[in-house]
Amino acid sequence: MLLHSEKTSLAGSLRGLSSDEIVDFLSAYSLPQLQELRFDWSGCWARPTQIAPPGAWFVWLVLAGRGFGKTRIGAEWVREKKKTVGRIALVAPTSADVRDTLIEGESGIMACSTPWDRPVYQPSKRKLTWANGAVAYCFSAEEPERLRGPQHGAAWCDELAAWTYLEETWDNLLLGLRLGERPRVCATTTPKPRAMLRKLVKETTTEVTRGSTFDNLENLAPTFRELVLAKYEGTTLGRQELYAELLDETPGALWMRKTIEALRLKSAPPLVRIVVGVDPAATSGEGSAETGIVVSGIGDGTKAKRHGYVLEDCSLRGSPGAWAACAVKAFKKWKADRIIAEANNGGEMVEHTIHTVDPNVPVTLVHASRGKHTRAEPIAALYAQGRWHHVGGFPMLEDQMVGWVPGEISPDRMDAHVWAATALVDGGATGTPRLGTDDMVRSGE
Repeated sequence: MLLHSEKTSLAGSLRGLSSDEIVDFLSAYSLPQLQELRFDWSGCWARPTQIAPPGAWFVWLVLAGRGFGKTRIGAEWVREKKKTVGRIALVAPTSADVRDTLIEGESGIMACSTPWDRPVYQPSKRKLTWANGAVAYCFSAEEPERLRGPQHGAAWCDELAAWTYLEETWDNLLLGLRLGERPRVCATTTPKPRAMLRKLVKETTTEVTRGSTFDNLENLAPTFRELVLAKYEGTTLGRQELYAELLDETPGALWMRKTIEALRLKSAPPLVRIVVGVDPAATSGEGSAETGIVVSGIGDGTKAKRHGYVLEDCSLRGSPGAWAACAVKAFKKWKADRIIAEANNGGEMVEHTIHTVDPNVPVTLVHASRGKHTRAEPIAALYAQGRWHHVGGFPMLEDQMVGWVPGEISPDRMDAHVWAATALVDGGATGTPRLGTDDMVRSGE
C-alpha cells in the first residue's frame, strides 16, 4: 500500500487549473467514467489524511478542527466497510445528530453513496440497509443502554468529545464489537479535554490522525474564512476548535482538571454536616437528561478554614420515583442531614415525590433565581483555594465540571454538586462531628 504522502488525488491534479483547462482534462472521460470518478473518494477526492491508515489498529481516531471534513471521512469509511462487514454501528451525541449529520447531512452517508448503491434508510427502525445485506444501526450517546445487547463488526463514532455519557457509551459499544475477524472503529471528533479521550489517544491500538480547519480551507465558505477564522485564530478556543489541539483545560471553564486531581483524597476526615444535592430532570423519557444526585460533606472549623468533600455521585436517568428512591437511599447511606433539591422543575412536586418514598426525610427546596455562573463561581473559588476535595474519582461529574463554560446550559451532575456545596457553605458547620469515611468503612456504616 502506498503511503498517504505518496498518493495524488484527482482533486490535487485539478487544483490550480483554469476552468478551460479543467474542461479539457475531464473531456477525456466518458459520462459513465465521470460518474465513477465522482464517487471515487480514495482515488480522486480525499486528502491523504482522510484515508484510513494501514496497520493493525483497532481505533482510528480523527482529531480535527471544524470544517476539516470529518463527517465525509466517517461516511466514506462506512461505505467501504459495508462491503465486508454485515453489521455496523453509527453513534453520535444525539439521535438527531445521527440522522441530520451522519446519514442525511451534506457529507453524510446518503449524499456520498452512489445512485446504484444507495442504502434504504428506515428512521423508525433506526437503520440503513444496503443491497448486499449490510446493515448500519443508529445509536445515541444519550442512550448508552441501547448498545448493551447488539453485536457489530465495525462502528463510526462521531464527536466523541460531545458525548453526554462518554465512558458508558464507549464501553457498551466496545463490548459489542465482536463480529468478524477484525472489528474496527472510526472515531471522528473535534477534541475537548475529556479524560477518556486522553486515555484513548495513548492506547497502543489507536491510530491518531490530526488535522486543522486550514487543511480544508478552500472548500469552506468565504464568509467563514473571513469572519470566523479572523475572530478565533490565535485564541485558546481557536487552538481547540480550529487547530484541534487537545488542551489541558477547556477555555473559559471555572474548574481545572489539574486542580481537582491535586486535591483528590482517598478518604475524608470527620464531617459535621452531609447533604444530598438533587437536580431533577424535567422529563423522564429515554432521551431526557439525568437527574443529578451528588452527596457532599463539610468539615469542622471556622468558615474561612472549613474544607468540603464530594463523597458520592449517584446520578441517574429515570422516572421521578426512581430518582427519589436513589436520593433517599443516598441520604440514609451517608446519614445525611437533609436533601437539597432544585425546585425549578416541579416546585412542590419535587418535595412530594421524595416524601412519597420516605415522609421523614428533611427536604430543602432551592430556586435558581441567580444565574448558573453566579452560583457556581463561589464553589469553583473554593477549589482554587484548595478547600474542596473529591473523595475518590467521579469521572462523569468531573468531565461536566471541567467542560462547562459560563453561558452554556449547565449539566445535571454539576448543578447537583453546586446545590449541595452551596448549602454546606451557607448553612455553616454545626452539629456533632461524625466519623470520617475510612472510619465509616471500618465500622460498617
